[in-house]
Amino acid sequence: MIDIPEPQAKRSSKGAEEYITESQGVLFFLEFSLGSMKKRRYFKLLLMVVVVLLLSYYYLYDKIKSSSDFYSNLSFLLQFTGAKTEDLTMSKNTTPFLCYSDITYKRWPAKTMTVPEILPFGTLSSERHFQAALKVLKDCDLPQNLKNLSCLNCVVVGNGGILRNKTLGKKIDSYDVVIRLNSGPVNGYEDDVGSKTTFRFCYPESIFSDYSQYDADTTLVFVAFKAIDLRWLKEVLLKQRVSMRGFWKKTPTNLIYKNSQIRILKPSVVQKAAFHLLKLPTVVRWPKPPQYPTTGIIAIAMALTMCDKVHIAGFKYDIHNPNGTLHYYGNDTMSAMRKMMYHNITAEQMLLKKLKSSNTIFDLTGNF
Repeated sequence: MIDIPEPQAKRSSKGAEEYITESQGVLFFLEFSLGSMKKRRYFKLLLMVVVVLLLSYYYLYDKIKSSSDFYSNLSFLLQFTGAKTEDLTMSKNTTPFLCYSDITYKRWPAKTMTVPEILPFGTLSSERHFQAALKVLKDCDLPQNLKNLSCLNCVVVGNGGILRNKTLGKKIDSYDVVIRLNSGPVNGYEDDVGSKTTFRFCYPESIFSDYSQYDADTTLVFVAFKAIDLRWLKEVLLKQRVSMRGFWKKTPTNLIYKNSQIRILKPSVVQKAAFHLLKLPTVVRWPKPPQYPTTGIIAIAMALTMCDKVHIAGFKYDIHNPNGTLHYYGNDTMSAMRKMMYHNITAEQMLLKKLKSSNTIFDLTGNF
């Protein structure tokens, strides 16, 4: 029997403990390394998913913009959801038109939006199109002859058939500012609607393409309802190939107006007409079609911000008479109005009646 000295036994026990401790350290390191590898693998997988989702979003968004029916429903849901109410009071010295300096990618417009990251009313993610068009247009002020007037008396002339045989032409031409809508003609209808045009409101589907209706004293007010409207304007101004995708009717490929005659209306004016005046819903759920104000109501909204007195003519529509005359020109009947599911004509007629009863506007045709 061999006796083992006690000190050697203590050393052996200590060595075993060190071995166990070292083994545990190796195991912990291996577990940590494996855990880190798993975390890195999960992180890479998550990063790939995020990239795929972003690419899918931009791809689908581009496809949506290219589709007329789908875009007209879904895009308004996307864009109205972010709409914010802003202070729309405007002094006479403030232009209702967009300037190039108003547009930046971080602030929109530069000094007026409560939440500047969100573009109002149908113009979401359209900064580059605004900038491209405004860079060509340059001018954004009121015409000089209007800036020199101390009091602006304005009339907004609708295209309603109620104007036929009213002989309001001379009365309409007596106003400082005459605002006309879309492609309502003047030539041949001077006795009823006058010949003077200060501003003409339009969008791609409603703009004049007939050179016989050109007026050198007219300022064209371009209204953007959707992003592709701005794309169209940019392409026309820059003489690029004009895409017809996304429009409900064929649009012109060139303008009869000079660049110096064109202005872009601030989207906040459209926003005021839609949400402040008409109280339209800010969120429209697909497949329900969106509703937005007619150019007539938008023109009245602008007039209320810049004019001392606002009168209207030709805004009465008898939607209960399908055989009634729709316009003061042409042969369209009121039955066509019933097909306009994007406008709430009843709500607009009620609004005009309210504005007249409060003496905010005066109706030359005396129908409200």
